[in-house]
Amino acid sequence: MADIAAAPSHNPRPAIERLLNPKSVAIAGVSSTPGSLAGIVLDNLRRFGFAGAVHLIHPARDEIQGMPCVRSARDLPFGVDCVVLAIPSAGVLDAVRACAERGVGGVVIFSAGFAELGAAGKAVQDEIAAIARTSGMAVEGPNCLGYVNYAQNICITFSMTEPHPVGGSGIAVVSQSGAMATVVRAGLHSHGLDVSVSVSTGNEAANGAEDFLEHLLAAPQTRVVAMVVEHFRDPQRFLALARRARERDIVLVLLHPGRSLAARQSAQTHTGALAGDYDVMRTLVERQGVVVVETLEELIDVSDCALRCKVRPSGGVAILGESGAYKALALDYCESIGIDLPQPEGAAAAALNAIAPGLIVASNPLDLTAQGLVDPTLYGRALASLMANSRCGSLLMAIILPGERLAIRKMPPVIEAMRRYVDTHTVVFAMLGEESPVPDAIVKEVRDAGIPFFRSPERALRALARFATWADAAPEAANAAAVPAARLPAGIIPEHAAKDVLERAGLRMPARRLVTTLDEALEAAAAFGGPVALKVQSPALSHKTNVGGVILGLSGADEVRDGWQRLHDNLTKAAPGVGIDGVLVEAMVGKGLELILGARNDAEWGPVLAVGLGGIFTELLKDVRLLPVGLGRREIEAALRRLKGAALFDAFRGAPARDIGAVVDAVMALDAFVRAHPEVREIDINPLAVFAEGEGAVVLDALISCQ
Repeated sequence: MADIAAAPSHNPRPAIERLLNPKSVAIAGVSSTPGSLAGIVLDNLRRFGFAGAVHLIHPARDEIQGMPCVRSARDLPFGVDCVVLAIPSAGVLDAVRACAERGVGGVVIFSAGFAELGAAGKAVQDEIAAIARTSGMAVEGPNCLGYVNYAQNICITFSMTEPHPVGGSGIAVVSQSGAMATVVRAGLHSHGLDVSVSVSTGNEAANGAEDFLEHLLAAPQTRVVAMVVEHFRDPQRFLALARRARERDIVLVLLHPGRSLAARQSAQTHTGALAGDYDVMRTLVERQGVVVVETLEELIDVSDCALRCKVRPSGGVAILGESGAYKALALDYCESIGIDLPQPEGAAAAALNAIAPGLIVASNPLDLTAQGLVDPTLYGRALASLMANSRCGSLLMAIILPGERLAIRKMPPVIEAMRRYVDTHTVVFAMLGEESPVPDAIVKEVRDAGIPFFRSPERALRALARFATWADAAPEAANAAAVPAARLPAGIIPEHAAKDVLERAGLRMPARRLVTTLDEALEAAAAFGGPVALKVQSPALSHKTNVGGVILGLSGADEVRDGWQRLHDNLTKAAPGVGIDGVLVEAMVGKGLELILGARNDAEWGPVLAVGLGGIFTELLKDVRLLPVGLGRREIEAALRRLKGAALFDAFRGAPARDIGAVVDAVMALDAFVRAHPEVREIDINPLAVFAEGEGAVVLDALISCQ
């Protein structure tokens, strides 16, 4: 490591490039005490063979470990690429300011004690961000673990780390948590996978996960990015980057803590972030091809498949096993996680049945029994017929390996058989035998063939199911572009006005009239000629039934008079003094299947739709699916068919098949409406009554909230 000459006043390299691939490094906080954070950074740089200049900063020492020291960052040569601040938080702000004055490319701040601790720490963190913006300097952290750039042999972290050369394409790791960055890269290495860069972003004072992701998407080594992100600072930018990644055939695999309320509260204390809505996030990022996983194990397993497999998953999965009991287990498990197992047909089924009549029966999963030990060519012959099914885009070999001797005997023909399909299918291998020893050479041979090696078939199937969401994503909008419309008034828009607005947007409503007197109510009821409902209308009464503000099934003048009186008596008791717009007299419609339909403009992520079973089932079963906007008719119907209660759309116990096409029409109309009205905070249609096929669907109640 050599000294550096004074750099020119302008460095053409982007700040994050200078930070992650520095030609010169300065370290503040090195001491003569063994095991100091800064000392570990220095040791890591030496271990990785960093060839650039290294400067040490110490306020009182002239030299440490035989290397000269300067007193502060202001004494550094101009234009150092990366400065590591392993110092107490109290000194960080001044050091950052000094780095900006000296033209530093980027700083890595290990220190904690900023936004994660409250308002005072956030104020200092905000000042760091302001300095970075003004100077164009990159900032990793504070409260971070640093980074490891394996592709360039540069290690800037206080975690003791060994070099791991990158042979070609690799997996980049971006994690707000330093501990998780360490765990993920260790897990990937244990799978024999190359990690190109691992970055811990910490509190993200100036540069967040989105900044580092954008840099990594341009790196030639990046084929997969494994991310652990508790909160995206710029969701719209992340969605755009996800689209860019997909265009470049780069797979983003995301672990996003925050499904539970407790996890969201933890994220605030951990990184100083305000957590967003997990369900909205997941709906929209999956639409752009991001593979969202739920555990660290899945993050590593899916990343393994994404890097190692030559072919992306599509269609169903073919499983070749050696046990009838495992076949039953696989059938159960695949049903529970939604994996399709296309069955052999025609000539392929006949060929499988002929392999060992009475022992091997054509099916998927295929039970090869123990015949592979008798005739090793059976693996290849069975696969030739099993994989003839064009509906199978993936293959899982689930082989029993209870020890080394059997592994050595069985695996050569298995590997030979699998190799034939790695260029045309997503191929994964799983052993049954848990931690039974398997020679390292065999594991390596499987992986070198482009086949992930799993210690359990459940992990393999879970990874395939998650990875398949990448292929299922359709980032281009199928629905027509939204046409801007006149802005709606802020606040709650009550039912009568909401129905007028939504009817103009294309949704079907019952006959209705807003009245303010009993005589007007009687006239409206007579005009409708059948049973009517009376509904109080007020922006202050979002839930009318809670105050007795809805009276149903009134026929004839006497019942309307009685209902009018009861409704107003209820209001006097339950909501005295509340101002009302009037009473909506509405024609009753026949009984239909009740759905809930809604839309929401998330402040960070943008618009999403919601559809599910309505009425009592909404809260009881929570059978609701979120949908991204811009879907086409087939995608919307497919989502409806994935509801738990989807069977209710078909003829069921004497009830007729329902008009699912009318539901799709309603979803598409609401989609266009919410995209045309970004001021809408939320729309609640509950219920949407769906009648027999060909009879349509009608909005029975609706509410709109605008900002």
